Amino acid sequence: MKNYVFWFVVGSQFLYGPEVLETVAQRAQEMAAELTKKLPYPVIYKVTGKTNQEIADVVKEANYDDTCAGIITWCHTFSPSKMWINGLVNLQKPYCHLATQYNLGIPNDEIDMDFMNLNQAAHGDREHGFIAARLRMPRKVIAGYWKDETVQKRLGDWMKAAIGFAFSKGLKVMRFGDNMREVAVTEGDKVEVQIKLGWQVNTWPVGKLVETMDAVTEAQIDEMMAVYAEEYDIATDDIETVRYQAREEIAIKKMMDDEGCMAFSNTFQDLYGMEQLPGLASQHLMAQGYGYGGEGDWKVAAMTTIMKAMGEDGNGASAFMEDYTYHLEAGNEYSLGAHMLEVCPSLAADKPRIEVHPLGIGDREAPARLVFEGKAGDAIVASLVDMGGRLRLIVQDIHCVKPIMPMPNLPVARVMWVAEPSLTTGLECWITAGGAHHTVLSYDVSAEQMRDWARMMDIEFVHITKDTAVESLEQELFLNDLAWKLK
Repeated sequence: MKNYVFWFVVGSQFLYGPEVLETVAQRAQEMAAELTKKLPYPVIYKVTGKTNQEIADVVKEANYDDTCAGIITWCHTFSPSKMWINGLVNLQKPYCHLATQYNLGIPNDEIDMDFMNLNQAAHGDREHGFIAARLRMPRKVIAGYWKDETVQKRLGDWMKAAIGFAFSKGLKVMRFGDNMREVAVTEGDKVEVQIKLGWQVNTWPVGKLVETMDAVTEAQIDEMMAVYAEEYDIATDDIETVRYQAREEIAIKKMMDDEGCMAFSNTFQDLYGMEQLPGLASQHLMAQGYGYGGEGDWKVAAMTTIMKAMGEDGNGASAFMEDYTYHLEAGNEYSLGAHMLEVCPSLAADKPRIEVHPLGIGDREAPARLVFEGKAGDAIVASLVDMGGRLRLIVQDIHCVKPIMPMPNLPVARVMWVAEPSLTTGLECWITAGGAHHTVLSYDVSAEQMRDWARMMDIEFVHITKDTAVESLEQELFLNDLAWKLK
């Protein structure tokens, strides 16, 4: 992860004289320094823009600076918005308009026309907001006092979405094998995805992976086994099977690192030359921030690593997931999420166990995998689908719970949740929107952050909440279809 920063660009003009401009610059520097202490990424004051050229130059610089993850604008005084046009039309980085003011309140005894000339954010930000609206620019508007914790939290959340944007634009995805045969939703236009999202999605032969596995040394496996023993409970006597997963992990990681990839997919239908489907191997790689998608689902693999990068400390509690089965008891309705093997241990409530169990598909030996229960807490599930001509990101609010039963014979990691607005209505909405069976479940990336990310990427966003009804969603999807056809 790069050492990303965000640039603070403040608007003003020459009308008020040098003393006012000096004060504006000093205050902007102070605000950037204070916000840096509170936010997840540094805020760097760059310029008080007073001319078209100054603003155009700082935007050009931001576009070409790989460490700049976005710009934050604010107008301390009135800043005529025509001088922002040439800059904003060329902006290629995420953009947040912080509508705030330096002072918390109105100083009754001090307020005079000098004060009014200096502190004009109330109408300066309105002028600034108009030009972005006129330009139809995707941006985030956050209003409130800059020292307020809620404002800082929202700004920090937007920063993490912007990190997701930067991460996406440079993302490479490694595919081993193709998609599962006859499955529709895991398909997608890889050329359009690269144009729109930046992803480079390419295939490497499974045979190359097998060659790389054969080159892994016993000493390397010993080192990985020591890591497994420290991080997990080894609840099996079949150590050789666990060691084979270590061999797979080392090889997959080497191939990804050599190519600069942060996500991968495979399929149980193409394991030629391999003894096991990667289970523990995939899970431990996800715990390190890599994305994974089963059955060749490269879209969910990419979304997993992007949402991890957007999470806490750049590798949050986000994981490849699948709604596997339901508990449909009236008034006590739950989804049970799992997969054949591959659920990231970042979701675990307790220390995961390494176990070995047969796998009924893939025609290979029983693989080792991590088994655990997911933790309780509010979360989301997200699905990116190709609608033919455009991408749609679907997000649903959920509440994860401790599983209501132990399920002692279920040999995989499992997460249980209550869906909004209910299991059945939420399911109807999800299916109506075309949501996939594979998702990314995240505890620390919010729906608002995913909305921000979708806005930055210029893709459709659908949010299923406690207030969503099938009828209103159908109308929303109909209008979205019309709007996106006009773009």
